[in-house]
Amino acid sequence: MKLTPSILSATSRLFSSAVVRDLATKGRSALFARLAKEAGLADPGRSTGTVGDLFETAFAVLRQGASRDEYVYKAALTHKVLLGKHSLRTACMLNEFRAGACKADMVILNGTATVYEIKSERDSLSRLERQLEAYRRVFPSVFVIAGENHVASVLDMVGVDDGVLQLSRRHQISVVKAAVDRPDRINPLAVFDSLRAVEARALLAGLGVNVPDVPNTRLHGVMREQFATLDPHAVHVGMVQVLKRQRDLRPLSDLIEQLPPSLQPAALSIPLRKADHGRLVEAVATPAGDAIAWA
Repeated sequence: MKLTPSILSATSRLFSSAVVRDLATKGRSALFARLAKEAGLADPGRSTGTVGDLFETAFAVLRQGASRDEYVYKAALTHKVLLGKHSLRTACMLNEFRAGACKADMVILNGTATVYEIKSERDSLSRLERQLEAYRRVFPSVFVIAGENHVASVLDMVGVDDGVLQLSRRHQISVVKAAVDRPDRINPLAVFDSLRAVEARALLAGLGVNVPDVPNTRLHGVMREQFATLDPHAVHVGMVQVLKRQRDLRPLSDLIEQLPPSLQPAALSIPLRKADHGRLVEAVATPAGDAIAWA
């Protein structure tokens, strides 16, 4: 089957939040069925097994070199870094985390905060320098992970302390240039602007800084003034501690173990209620032929 742009688009959208939320909240998804048909997964011989098997087949298509999208890269980082080098007990993952005017593709918190900017085969490098500048103000360790077509250009664009990773055609991550961990360069005000109000208050409390009792209209300005006086190293340590506590992924451990590998990155990044976990697992176990009829 020829991989046309429409087929690739439908295949990629199978892993979207809309599909995953449908499966989790309703136990079925008409959108999944429609996209599976558009992706050619409803053809005889392909629609056997379960919904989980269809996800695995779809992901195998997305992994092909020229067609890889951002989800393939997030899956590689999820399996080979978050769940490979670390675990949900010791590390936390953030998706689309705001840093200045940019949103980081993925942040992994362990002993430090490492940001990963994805530049897949489909991506442009036009915004990369601006993104890296914003990330260096919030994260001590910065990586760009790219496909082979971008690596040479990325190496010319990154800073002296930034790292570069390459995702090979065999779905392996290799270090092209190591990143230097630089918590000293953190800008406390940039960190403050990236945090939710409750997280900023918790960080201050952890550092022994008392937030005065002021009206909510003044609270943001008061806390921002307090952040401006903080040591970058202390802000980095506090940020990692607070975010790991506030955005703990350990409650998802049982769910992740019951899902096919291709769907695990989505389940870790899309907010789902605990009450919906069982329904998602059951939906993924649905016979593929029955699921195609959801449409």
